[in-house]
Amino acid sequence: MFIKTGHIYLRALEKSDLDILYDCENDRTVWKVSNTQTPYSKFVLEQYLDTAHHDIYTNKQLRLMVCRLDSGDAVGTIDLFDFEPAHNRIGVGVLIFENHRNQGYAGDALQCVCNYAFETLGVKQLYCNIGASNLPSKHLFEKLGFCQSGIKKSWNRVSDVQFEDEYFYQLIRS
Repeated sequence: MFIKTGHIYLRALEKSDLDILYDCENDRTVWKVSNTQTPYSKFVLEQYLDTAHHDIYTNKQLRLMVCRLDSGDAVGTIDLFDFEPAHNRIGVGVLIFENHRNQGYAGDALQCVCNYAFETLGVKQLYCNIGASNLPSKHLFEKLGFCQSGIKKSWNRVSDVQFEDEYFYQLIRS
């Protein structure tokens, strides 16, 4: 266990997570929030798992599995990305698997990873990008103190003829 709280714990990725990652990365329903447009092969994900243990200062990112404390079952992933030690900032994103949503896992995981980023990595701020129509994510991040500080107009294409704004959120520790 890496970090635990409430009814979840966060842990490092393991080789046995390959099938879970494969399903996550190739789930077209979440591509719009991850800016992905092509599938990942198991080979590419195996290579990623081979380097995932490297230090966050080397990889500039850290992906963790969100697991239930009682059963150990994985319920999602949480990512720290675009780590900028010189500027003391890092991006954050969370994905809870569809059948585990609305059970408090995302909030617990986000609170844990924010604490880790502030206390262990020493960052001054975390940030995220949220599509205008992603109301559950907006509510989650606002509940944990993130504030909308910008709007990227017509940023993401959601259909052949329609674009959606994307909101930029920050949590800044003073």
